[in-house]
Amino acid sequence: MDPLFDRINVRDLLSGHDLSDPSTPLSTPDLRLIISRLESHSLHIKSKVRSYLLSHREDFASLFSQCNDAVFKTSEISDNVSGILSLISDRPIDVEIRKLVDEIGRTTKEAREKREMLGLLKIIVGICERLEGARSAFSDGRLRFSAEEVKELKKALRIGDEEEGEPIVYGLLRKQWADLFDEMQDLFSKFMENAVRFEQDSRTIRVKYKLCVDKMDGIELHTVMEAMDVAGILDYSLAKAADLIIKHAITPAVSYGSPAMFAEDVNQGSEGISEAVLKILPSQDCKIVDVDGDAIYARVIQVIKFIFKHICFENGSWIRSFGRLTWPRISDIIISKFLSKVVPEDASKLVDFQKIVKCTSEFEFSLKEMMFLSASDGKDYRLSSFSENVEVHFAFRKKTEVLGKARNLLLQCDFSVPQDYTSKGPLLKNDGMAINSSNQVVDLIFSSKRCVVSKAASQLMELVHQTLQDVCLSSARVAWEFYHAVRDAILLYEAVIPVKLERQLDGINQVAILMYNDCLFLSQEILGLAFEYRTDFPDSIKEHAVFADMAPRFHLMAEEILQRQIQIVIFNLREVIDGADGFQNTHQMQQFESAKFSIDQAVFILEKVHIIWESLLRPSTYKRSMCMVLESVFSRITKDILLLDDLAAEETLQLQRLIHMMLDNLSSLLKSLISAFDSNEKSEEDTSRPIDDLIPSLRKIRKLGELLDMPLKSITSAWESGELMSCGFTILELKDFIRAIFADSTLRKECIWRIENVSLY
Repeated sequence: MDPLFDRINVRDLLSGHDLSDPSTPLSTPDLRLIISRLESHSLHIKSKVRSYLLSHREDFASLFSQCNDAVFKTSEISDNVSGILSLISDRPIDVEIRKLVDEIGRTTKEAREKREMLGLLKIIVGICERLEGARSAFSDGRLRFSAEEVKELKKALRIGDEEEGEPIVYGLLRKQWADLFDEMQDLFSKFMENAVRFEQDSRTIRVKYKLCVDKMDGIELHTVMEAMDVAGILDYSLAKAADLIIKHAITPAVSYGSPAMFAEDVNQGSEGISEAVLKILPSQDCKIVDVDGDAIYARVIQVIKFIFKHICFENGSWIRSFGRLTWPRISDIIISKFLSKVVPEDASKLVDFQKIVKCTSEFEFSLKEMMFLSASDGKDYRLSSFSENVEVHFAFRKKTEVLGKARNLLLQCDFSVPQDYTSKGPLLKNDGMAINSSNQVVDLIFSSKRCVVSKAASQLMELVHQTLQDVCLSSARVAWEFYHAVRDAILLYEAVIPVKLERQLDGINQVAILMYNDCLFLSQEILGLAFEYRTDFPDSIKEHAVFADMAPRFHLMAEEILQRQIQIVIFNLREVIDGADGFQNTHQMQQFESAKFSIDQAVFILEKVHIIWESLLRPSTYKRSMCMVLESVFSRITKDILLLDDLAAEETLQLQRLIHMMLDNLSSLLKSLISAFDSNEKSEEDTSRPIDDLIPSLRKIRKLGELLDMPLKSITSAWESGELMSCGFTILELKDFIRAIFADSTLRKECIWRIENVSLY
């Protein structure tokens, strides 16, 4: 059939005609010929098609039959779909399907959970049975099996790795496991107490190989050790045995000066060794001194070998556990009872200490070979570290001694003045006075004066100078520690003394003044330390050693103490003067006696201060401090009297009497101020300067005593001449004073006018 459907070329139908030129038009005959040939060709095609159909009739019949079946099935499917759609439209089947699927899911989940629960129950039942089995085995004496079960159950129950949301039953099982573990620990501890005992009477450590505890008889010590190791409680169970051995064997072995000796013995039974004994024997010579340490280390090794052989049964893991448990304490005992006591007290003996360093290293090597010490953990070699750093320990020991001495002398000092000390004038250096033998009378480096200090300050500086001399002769490391010891010792004064003397500093006494002198003395001594010693210091600390930074704090401390004492004196004087009630109504006998008593008390306090201060303070400091106190007293009394608003004639005479009495009683004190000059401050101006210039209110109170019985015109003339103004009176004070003494009159008004008029110029 394929040739029938090939393309027909019209030009082929015109064979023989020259059609080479496509543009040549066809004639009518040509067209007719074409039509005729096309019709013939068409008939030929139809004939071919019919012939083909007839020859393939059965094939086409089968094809048409299949098409008919397909159409029928399509119709049937259409009917089924229509039925389904009608069902869906009438009943929502998808909802029912979803419910069915959910139910299937729930049922499946429940089945899975039940299977998991069943599996969990099997596990729980298994764990419970294993716990009971372990407990039963433990009671029957099968200790190793019980220990292995406990170890495995610890992993199964994830002890120490609990998670939130776990079944409650796991908590109950862990509780049962913990109870069993505690029982096991307690029983193993009892076994070890039974195995290792100390007999006080015979001074013997006895190790039993066959043990009997809680009706468990004949248990081997080796079996107990194995079980403890498996259960992971070796350290816990060995703790008491370790304490016993350290207390009764190691400590006597290391005792420096009177060490113990040891003797071992083994008791053999029918079944082998039944017990091992370590006898602790007193030393034959109570004066033995193991300077080289060989004997001490040999005794310690003897004890540890006994443990290694008879308790740990030469098991490296067990002796290592025992070492971890006991070595920190053993090393501390050796350091405190032996090594620290043989640290040289003199730098020249440091070379001899190298023998100790060598035997200490050999001792630790022996312990490492026994596996008592770890071969890899450098922290275990504490003794070698201590002995190799002996210079540091030597310096630390000396530093501790220096600080201990400093603290003791500061705490023990009573701040008393030396009995043979008297002050009859300034303590000048080489001033011709009898030299005071007391070391409490010291020279001030930056002053020409001497002063009295406490025994604490004097001895503290002696200790400082001794230590700095050692700094100059020591190695760099030792010198550095000594340098810090000096600084710390000096600063101890600041830390200890103010606290110790806190109560005394609140009163008027010599303690505060001695402490002031101490701080002044220390500040000047500190400034001189670098100049005196720096050139002899080791080169490595010359540039770093500093003392001058401490001097200002002591100088400031001195001024604070002095100012505090001055304020305490002033406060006490003000309280006394307050008792005079402002010097009112002194013409009345009772009021006069009260005012007189207040003045007497003030004079008493001032004389007490005079006696203490003049004998202990430098003249310039005494002068300055006493003038401040007197200025406060005189100004207060003058102010109170000038504030009186109405004075009777007799009252003015009594006030004048009180002023004169006070000044007369203070005459010796005022004279002491005139002579109180430092030699380096002395000049014509100072010696000729009147005392009134040192205490401005003194001139004023003296003049006030004169004004109390002076006529009004004389008072006015004194103001006009400027005399009263030079004494410190103000125009307001003078006017109020005149109004208080003189009655209102033309003369008083005239005099007040003259006073006011003079004040305008």
